[in-house]
Amino acid sequence: MRSYDLAPLYRATVGFDRMADLLDRVMTQDVGSATYPPYNIEKTDENAYRISIAVAGFTEAELGVEQRETELVVTARKARDETARTYLHRGIATRAFEKRFQLADHVRVTGAVHENGMLHIDLLREVPEALKPRQIEITRARPQVIEADTA
Repeated sequence: MRSYDLAPLYRATVGFDRMADLLDRVMTQDVGSATYPPYNIEKTDENAYRISIAVAGFTEAELGVEQRETELVVTARKARDETARTYLHRGIATRAFEKRFQLADHVRVTGAVHENGMLHIDLLREVPEALKPRQIEITRARPQVIEADTA
């Protein structure tokens, strides 16, 4: 396992602590937890995204999707099944999970759909008008006229 010291990054930058915290979290994250459940992230439009998570065996009532500021948290808790079953092979994992996704500023969840064993979460980036690039008009400098006193 590699360990990185991000202290120089904190000393040399101002206002990037969220980015440094994100890097620190990613580097210290357990690799095994990152693979379950499998998921896709796709860009569906210039400012729209979709996260698709394989949630076979879970019902809508057992799934939870919550946005906390710039973090998306997806949880699943399987209800206790009291039915006695004898499995010859059990390949569908229905263990509980909590999956976290860091969202960029101005990204919000617009909806979630559960269909055919997949949970689709739609995201939209809405940049406020004040933060959008704007064109600045360049004008010609006018010569300055200095009037002399003739008195």
